[in-house]
Amino acid sequence: MPHDYSTLPRNGETNTRSPSCLVRKKVRHSIRCICGMRTLPLLLLASALITTGCVSKKKFRSATAHVDKLRADSLAYEEQARGLQSELFGLVGNAKLTAEELDARKRELKVKDAELKEKAQRMDELDRRLRSQTDAMTNLRQKVADALVNFKAEDLTVSMRDGKVYVSLSEQLLFPSGSDAVEPKGKEALTKLATVMTTNTDIDMMVEGHTDNVPIKRGRFNDNWDLSTARATSIARILLAAGLPPEHLTAAGRSEYVPIASNDTPEGKQRNRRTEIILIPKLDELYKTLGTPTK
Repeated sequence: MPHDYSTLPRNGETNTRSPSCLVRKKVRHSIRCICGMRTLPLLLLASALITTGCVSKKKFRSATAHVDKLRADSLAYEEQARGLQSELFGLVGNAKLTAEELDARKRELKVKDAELKEKAQRMDELDRRLRSQTDAMTNLRQKVADALVNFKAEDLTVSMRDGKVYVSLSEQLLFPSGSDAVEPKGKEALTKLATVMTTNTDIDMMVEGHTDNVPIKRGRFNDNWDLSTARATSIARILLAAGLPPEHLTAAGRSEYVPIASNDTPEGKQRNRRTEIILIPKLDELYKTLGTPTK
């Protein structure tokens, strides 16, 4: 069979129709498409194909398919890398946000800690002042009791309740029945009390008059309100005359409405007819410690 020499290259020419040349062109085209991916496996495969002289169409198609698969895999990897990078940036952002929130929380806790320390200091100061005041009132109660020791227990008692000293004086010690004129023995007791109180200028005194529930039927008083108030005022005037400052004194009538015993018996009525002088410590310093206005 004669040979067809028309397909042979002339001198200096290259036969561009030969299978090997077609393979080289195809591979070069594939390499140009995937070279931007910078994947070492693709370059190695392309190099191996170029160095092959002639390959069959089946091998060519297999190689092309393999290159396409590698290209697709490379694109998928790049997409996955971009996703991971985006996720990484997101995590970095969240970590930054969390750090900022943590710093804010630390600042908030620092402020709260300072507030708690300040409150603890105030509570310690308040506790110290309360103990000091309790001790002072206990000492005052003892001084008053010592000054009035010569009076009968049924006529005069000194007690301490709720941080205040109560000096309770019976009607029979202070007044005739239905009168607001203080008896000499009562004046003596009030003068001794005033002597103790002149050295305790930080103590306020509340004078309260009390009666039983027997209505007043005659005399210059309209009712037990009038009588209890008049008696309290009479005692306040004696204390003022003994040298106590008026701004520390208050007189009040309580009538029959604060009994300490039943009014159903004579003994109970006698106990209810009394005058109470309440010694009250000034609370200005305590209010300052609490941060509470005094008025």
